[in-house]
Amino acid sequence: MLPTIVPLLADMNLWYALPLIVSVSLVCAATRHETIAPILNHAVRFALWIFVFMGGVMALLALMDWMA
Repeated sequence: MLPTIVPLLADMNLWYALPLIVSVSLVCAATRHETIAPILNHAVRFALWIFVFMGGVMALLALMDWMA
């Protein structure tokens, strides 16, 4: 499955989203917590939420492109 995803990500320049998602998740979590364990827990959950949301939007756009 990974070999089919890697060219898709390379063609769409989605690799730039990974460091952005990590940094936004860590900053958002660090503004709400003071110790490292809750920061990492919140950052992982927030990053997962962002990935799922972006995947849903990408799937919706792919469906709309396929239907056009």
